Amino acid sequence: MFDFVRKHTKVMQFVLFLLIVPSFVLFGLQGYNRMQEKGAAVAKVDGNEISQQEWDNAHRAEVDRLRQQMPGIDAKLLDSPEARYGTLERLVRDRVLVAAVEDSKLLVADQRVARELQGNELIAALRGPDGKLDVARYRDLLAQQGLTPESFENRVRNDIATRQVLAGVGQSAFSPPAQAGVSVDSFFERREVQVARFNAADFKSRVTPTDADLQAFYKDNPKLFLAAEQAAIEYVVLDVASVQKGITVNEADLKTYFEQNASRIGGQEERRASHILVAVPKGAPEADKAKAKAKAEELLAQAKKTPASFADLAKKNSQDEGSAARGGDLDFFARGAMVKPFEDAAFALKEKGEIVGPVESEFGYHIIQLTDIKVPKQRSFEEMKPELEAELRKQQAQKKYAEAAESFSNTVYEQSESLKPVADKLKLEVRTAQSVQRAPQPGAAGPLANARFLEALFAPDAVERKRNTEAIEFGPSQMVSGRIVQHAPARTRPFEEVKDQVRERVIAAKAADLARKEGEAKLAAWQANPASAQLPAAVPLSRQDQGKQPRPLIEAALRADPAKLPALMGVDLGAEGYAVVKVNKLLPRETVAPQQAQQEIGQYNRAWATAEAAAYYEMLKNRFKAQISVPRPKAALAQ
Repeated sequence: MFDFVRKHTKVMQFVLFLLIVPSFVLFGLQGYNRMQEKGAAVAKVDGNEISQQEWDNAHRAEVDRLRQQMPGIDAKLLDSPEARYGTLERLVRDRVLVAAVEDSKLLVADQRVARELQGNELIAALRGPDGKLDVARYRDLLAQQGLTPESFENRVRNDIATRQVLAGVGQSAFSPPAQAGVSVDSFFERREVQVARFNAADFKSRVTPTDADLQAFYKDNPKLFLAAEQAAIEYVVLDVASVQKGITVNEADLKTYFEQNASRIGGQEERRASHILVAVPKGAPEADKAKAKAKAEELLAQAKKTPASFADLAKKNSQDEGSAARGGDLDFFARGAMVKPFEDAAFALKEKGEIVGPVESEFGYHIIQLTDIKVPKQRSFEEMKPELEAELRKQQAQKKYAEAAESFSNTVYEQSESLKPVADKLKLEVRTAQSVQRAPQPGAAGPLANARFLEALFAPDAVERKRNTEAIEFGPSQMVSGRIVQHAPARTRPFEEVKDQVRERVIAAKAADLARKEGEAKLAAWQANPASAQLPAAVPLSRQDQGKQPRPLIEAALRADPAKLPALMGVDLGAEGYAVVKVNKLLPRETVAPQQAQQEIGQYNRAWATAEAAAYYEMLKNRFKAQISVPRPKAALAQ
């Protein structure tokens, strides 16, 4: 075949020309370009578009991250229009900062990246007792996130660079103490008020809605009575535990594993020691170190001369405050619990009572006395057999998981009409679930809590043809595929089914309306004749009283013009009713302790720095022509 192509190059060029050119004639260049698109553009930064697919992928990743951090979070909050729009705003923000990094040619030195990685808690957990990084585990951990060490370090480098864009503005922000003091005092300002509440709950007994009222409300508000789209599904899960069920371990392998791992599985030797520490601060001059070492050698000589006096020597001379009071006793410890020089010295001692020193560590010089040795009982093969078998089966399952995952993915795709073939092939259980919705429900667990899986389940092809979803990874070494068995689209529930709910809503709405009208009437009457106002006793009010009064009431009272007090005003509290507020006068702020006042100034300065950074970011958005073409959700606009 390839020989024919080489010998008939011109003929093949002509054939390709006949195949390709008509396609361009029929569909045009734009048709080919659209094939490469990832959905419509939802935003643009510095001339570069952000596609719908990029937005969807970013939001999916954000949801997965939040669900891992907060398993109990309400899934509806994560998939709301406001949450999705927030993800898009963060995506735009990241692109703006990247554009600013490139424009400013910001560079991050390798040493700065190294310091950032050293401070990473996750990486720190991968270090052994000797401080060395377990490179294999590091690579495995990153691979689970689709990263290599190089790509992860580049991500860290980029993150540091983008932080630098706003860090300079935030760190240089400054507000004069006088200005900060005025602003803080204004925020905590108090006012003397009299409040008459007209609570909606008090007016419910006056409301008697007719069937016509209920029917009208039902017709005008169909979205309030929607039954969500639901499906009954089947699904299969592949994980290490399911692979492990099909693994058997023979006796010979178990015995070999026992011989190689008996000491590790059977338990570690522990030692008990006491010590005397002559502390040496980090970076101390050589002269100070020599002086400390001489002191330690002197204490070592005394301890060896009279070993029984070790505890008294420690109480009087040890600079380790935690153990000195106990005569230097450190209790039992295994390897990995102490700094390495100390550990090596303690485990090198042969007999109880033996003393060694001075042993240098990062804390100074130690005189160590071995006080006890705890050697774990070596169990027989038969005693350890169940543990060994479980561990070996788990290890083999982890190795075979990748092979099983490939077979799982291929089978659910190639035989997409049913999950039985993959279940039979890999000996998996076909599970069922009822009333599954597009978004994870509160209390959902496993794949039913995974937004990606649910999104695939409710894809058009899966809904209409009831095909298997693709194999989806919903956790480390966990895959799932599912299919819809029965599907019920979203619908408005019948009036008779929701009649009681309609009645409650109508009564609540009409009661709130009656409360508002009653409050407005009283306000008008009291404004016309202030002497007739029947108001409760005056009380102080401030922003610190959020729990005692509704926020709209507090904000309205504090916005009253101080030059026009006393003043009467009405405040609509929505579903809670109405309030008439009389603001009598300003009250001086209560005196606060100097420490609290300093904390408040610090909070104000941090808020000021945040505001300056936000303003600078808005300027960057304008510079790089950041635009979002998707309308902001109404609920987000109201915030």
